[in-house]
Amino acid sequence: MNLDEAIRKRIKELLVENKTTLTALCLNSNLTPSTIFDFMSKKSKCPKVITIKKLCMGANITLQQFFARDYFNDNNDTL
Repeated sequence: MNLDEAIRKRIKELLVENKTTLTALCLNSNLTPSTIFDFMSKKSKCPKVITIKKLCMGANITLQQFFARDYFNDNNDTL
């Protein structure tokens, strides 16, 4: 799993955990829904850290909690 796939998976988990929609999470995070919809539909690449931080704030979690999944350690991205 590459980093983009891992972030998409984690965002989907947040939606289930918070029993919310992607639109609601974006609005709660002070992000335009198109920013995340484009990423989720693979129209754009990995979001900036500030975007992920805003998603975390909207989901009431920390960046550490966002990335606290084993699949982030197993990604196959190359530099």
